[in-house]
Amino acid sequence: MADPADARLAEIRDRILELDRTLVELVGERRNLVLEVGRLKGELGLPILDPAREAQVVRRAAELARTHEVDEELVRDVIWRIIASARDAQEGRTRWGPPEPPGDVRG
Repeated sequence: MADPADARLAEIRDRILELDRTLVELVGERRNLVLEVGRLKGELGLPILDPAREAQVVRRAAELARTHEVDEELVRDVIWRIIASARDAQEGRTRWGPPEPPGDVRG
């Protein structure tokens, strides 16, 4: 008969895999929305870069982290990296692969 701890370990690992898939999907969705905001701001003639807004978004995420008892610095880092990734895409460059042609932002 299988050890209950082994079974529980397998359950936890399966759940972690599910959460990893969900996290990746959510990060991608959030990045795509940020890119859409940038496109709309361009159409409206607004500056795409808004450091004050970015800082506000990161502060809000940190507040949510505190509320949910999640490592606040981890959340700040994740949000800043998503912002940086979207900014790179908007500027036609990337840190993780070949540069995207300007104006050709893929999700």
